[in-house]
Amino acid sequence: MMRARVAYSGAIHEAYPSGESQVRLADGRIVREDEVVWLAPIEVGTIFALGLNYADHAKELQFTEQEEPLVFLKGPGTVIGHCGVTRRPSNVTFMHYECELAVVIGRTAQRVACADAMQHVAGYTIANDYAIRDYLENYYRPNLRVKNRDGGTVLGPWFVDAADVADVGNLELRTYVNGTLRQRGNTRDLINDVPALIEYLSSFMTLAPGDVILTGTPEGVVNVDVGDRVVCEIDGLGRLVNDITSDALFGRV
Repeated sequence: MMRARVAYSGAIHEAYPSGESQVRLADGRIVREDEVVWLAPIEVGTIFALGLNYADHAKELQFTEQEEPLVFLKGPGTVIGHCGVTRRPSNVTFMHYECELAVVIGRTAQRVACADAMQHVAGYTIANDYAIRDYLENYYRPNLRVKNRDGGTVLGPWFVDAADVADVGNLELRTYVNGTLRQRGNTRDLINDVPALIEYLSSFMTLAPGDVILTGTPEGVVNVDVGDRVVCEIDGLGRLVNDITSDALFGRV
């Protein structure tokens, strides 16, 4: 099942697909997609983000594979929903999207073995986790300003139950900028796949329902600028739309 969380008419609703450009609210009302404000499709807990988890992306950035996963945490203020806007600071030279499979934990996980890891997954959504290269200190210790910016992590539009994704290890990812395909990859090329990540993280900390693992992005990242529309697609999970806007819209100079 695919479901979303939206704000409409002064309340937050669970919503479901309902034909072209429409959603059905939990109370049965049918409304246009552009009449609602899209929220993250789940109430997000701790966000674990992976860096350099596709070999082609690591090569693109001229780094070799790591002995352990490169993981960092993200604050809740980073998250926005489908059709939201992300600010590009006025003084940066290289800001790029990162289309990622987002794994949502459904059951508490402590010291879980790979063989049992998928029992702890509730489902999946799409993430577009922006990065600003100007602020990067190095690729092994990502600077807070790179990956914890307000509105820099777009999630949605749909949460898809794990049972409805036949093979999470073989999903195509695509990113379009202003309608042009810029990034393409497949989850079969993950260095650390979903079970391995759950095993690794749960070996030293407890994963709770609502926690989200952003599994990394493949090669093909390019600079985006004010006015660009970025669309991330993952097979079976939908199409996540986001616009880049300027400091001026946020009252900044």
